[in-house]
Amino acid sequence: MPGATPNPGGGPKSGSKRTSHKVREQQTVLEEFRRLPPIKPRELVGLWKGRGIPAGHAFDGVLENLGWFGKRFTLDMRADALLFRSGEHRLTAIDPKWIPLHLALRFNRLGRTRVARNLFSYLQRRLRAKGPVASLKTMAFGGVESAAMAYDDQPIVDYFRRIDERRVMGVMTIRGDERIFFFELERVD
Repeated sequence: MPGATPNPGGGPKSGSKRTSHKVREQQTVLEEFRRLPPIKPRELVGLWKGRGIPAGHAFDGVLENLGWFGKRFTLDMRADALLFRSGEHRLTAIDPKWIPLHLALRFNRLGRTRVARNLFSYLQRRLRAKGPVASLKTMAFGGVESAAMAYDDQPIVDYFRRIDERRVMGVMTIRGDERIFFFELERVD
């Protein structure tokens, strides 16, 4: 939730050392994100290669394990929110509406296994998007307006800030979950 203090455990913050360590990781990376300047939606048009920024989120390492490539933003302010590698030189846009978020969060460790990678590779064809699945717009995060991507059929918003001319940092928020997934995108020419 924008402006909320992340609580990766979902329970009391004063719980185990592991939970408090994850909260510190989330807060440290969130502070770094908040220091970055905003970016306009039009500046994101194009193809971007992504990588997760580990910060104690349940999805840390999951997308990379499944072959995540990045995101693509179009001139009409629509987006392929989840692009995955499909073979050597092909990208497949996945429709996130088929992903049960509560189960993916709960069983996140499975998402980092070879079994999950093989199963996802097999399911990619069935999960393929029929077109862009998200909208690019300006939205506020932590009181600063910048480019954001709202998913059409999931309670997810990605907020973006500029690192430099070729890279942006993103935070993925899920309504009802205080944890934040952090990632970086680099422009592909």
